[in-house]
Amino acid sequence: MRVLKIVFGKSLFATYRAESVKELILALDVEERKIAVRIAEELSDVIDRFKVNYPLILSSGIRIISELSEMKPVIADLKIADVPHVSSKIADLAFRNDAKAVVVHGFVGSDSLKSVMNVARRFDGEVYVVTELSSPGGEEFMSKVSLEIAKKAKEIGCHGLIAPATRLERLKEIRSVAGEMRILCPGVGVQGGTLEVLRYADGIIVGRSIYEADNPRQEAKRFREYVQTYSL
Repeated sequence: MRVLKIVFGKSLFATYRAESVKELILALDVEERKIAVRIAEELSDVIDRFKVNYPLILSSGIRIISELSEMKPVIADLKIADVPHVSSKIADLAFRNDAKAVVVHGFVGSDSLKSVMNVARRFDGEVYVVTELSSPGGEEFMSKVSLEIAKKAKEIGCHGLIAPATRLERLKEIRSVAGEMRILCPGVGVQGGTLEVLRYADGIIVGRSIYEADNPRQEAKRFREYVQTYSL
């Protein structure tokens, strides 16, 4: 496996396995259970994991996580952001309903991150921490602290980070802090992120570009080919 050294200026900040197994994660940002299940059934053999968010969970009930997990592992993208005892309850609900991973906002601080990690350990689950959003608004406030968030998540022992595919240079900086932590990137496709992020990330999260395509399966296979190319 080739190792990519990421250099900024004259300093070597991190060493990262550029050629590792990359993931294609399908974001099911739909509301109707029947639509989500239909898409999942059609594409489960092409993607690695599903990611579900509030629209689907609130409209279909939390058991949708269990239903989808029978096809592929599910990331519950609840962007948990509350005081520790509430954050831990949210994580517990997700893991008890068969989520493999949860997503937590990093700006909540160490105590809430640790509380979610404690829950994850009981279920052999994973915790991914948001550094900054992939939308333009993510630059207004979150970018100022995203590197500190990445450092704190690594220190606590979280499993990975969520970083923007829409800002490649920022992703490189986050990778320099993250070291070997897994990084998953939303924002490829509709939001304008490029597949070059796979040089620095361990997976891409794609939603509308796939399930709103004229031929979702063909589009998913196209993304799969790109992911495999970077996994060599």
